[in-house]
Amino acid sequence: MELLKKITEAFGPSGREDGVREVIRKEIEAYVDEIKVDNMGNLICHKKGNGKKLMMAAHMDEIGIMVTHIDKNGFVRFAPVGGVYPYNCIHRAVRFENGVEGVISGEGKTAMRDWNLDKMYVDIGAESYSEAAEKLKIGDMAAFKGEFMVMGKKVSGKTMDDRVACYTLLEAVKRVEDCPNDFYAVFTTQEELGLRGARVAAQVVEPDMAIAVDVSLVGDTPESNIVDLTLGKGPSIKLRDASYIISPKARDFMLKCANECGIPYQLEAATFGGTDTGAIMLTGRGVPSATTSIPCRYIHSPQETVHMDDVENEIKFLVQMIGTEID
Repeated sequence: MELLKKITEAFGPSGREDGVREVIRKEIEAYVDEIKVDNMGNLICHKKGNGKKLMMAAHMDEIGIMVTHIDKNGFVRFAPVGGVYPYNCIHRAVRFENGVEGVISGEGKTAMRDWNLDKMYVDIGAESYSEAAEKLKIGDMAAFKGEFMVMGKKVSGKTMDDRVACYTLLEAVKRVEDCPNDFYAVFTTQEELGLRGARVAAQVVEPDMAIAVDVSLVGDTPESNIVDLTLGKGPSIKLRDASYIISPKARDFMLKCANECGIPYQLEAATFGGTDTGAIMLTGRGVPSATTSIPCRYIHSPQETVHMDDVENEIKFLVQMIGTEID
C-alpha cells in the first residue's frame, strides 16, 4: 500500500513525468535485464526471453493545468493538460512543480453553473502581478492535490488513472518466475494528450503482441449511466473503446490466461475514451493488441477510487500473461 501511495502522489502531468519515472525505475531495476528511456520519456524495461516480444504498457502521466496568463492582481489563468472537467476543478487545490500551491475558483459575476475553464483562475495567495510572477511563469504546470485514503477494501486518491496500473505492472514484474516471452514493461508518457508516448515506445520495441493496462469508468454508483463494470468484481478485458477494437488473437490469449489463473474478470465494451492500445496497434505493420482495465470511480477527479481486490487480481492476471508463451 505504501508503494501505491508513493506512486500516486508523485508529480507528473503529461510531459512532466520525470518524478514518476524515477520512482518506478528504482523499484523495478532489480527485476529486469535492461532499462532505457526513449526520446518521449517512456521508461522501457526489458526482461529477456527466447520467445516473441510481448509488450505491456501503463501510462505515467496525469491530467493537470498550465499557466497561460497572470493578471495585475496576481490571479493565474490556465489551460487544461488532458481531460480536465470544470466541475472537478471548483475550489480544488493544485500544486505546481516548484511547490507553489493554489486554489481554483471562478469569476464571481458568472453563475457557478456557467463556469467553464475560461472563467476560472488559480489563487496562489499573491496580491499583485509582480508577486505572482516571482513564483510562477507562463508554461508552468500544476497537478491536482488529492488525499490518499483507505476506505475498507477501497482506496481513493489522485492519479489512480493510471498509476494504479503502473503499480500492478510493477508488482507483476516482481512476481514473475518464468518468462518465456521476450518481455517489455513500458511506462508511457502523454497518454492523456492523445496516446503519444505509447506510439513512440511501440516503434522502439516492435512487439508481436501488446497489452495496455489502464482504468475504466464503472456503472455501480447511484443513478449512474449504464456501464457493465463494477468495483470488486475483477479487472476487465476491454473489447473496445473509442480508440480500438480488440484483436481476436489478443482476445483469445487474454481469455485463456484469465481462465487459467482463475481470477474473476469482466468483459467491457466501452463506447467512449481511449487507451494506449489505440496507438500501439497501429504501429509498424500492425500489432495484435488489447487492454485490461481496473474498474475505477470518479475518473479525472482528485479522488479516483479503486477496489484492492481488483488490483490484486489484476496483478495475478498480468503475471499469468507474462508467463504464458504467445504464439
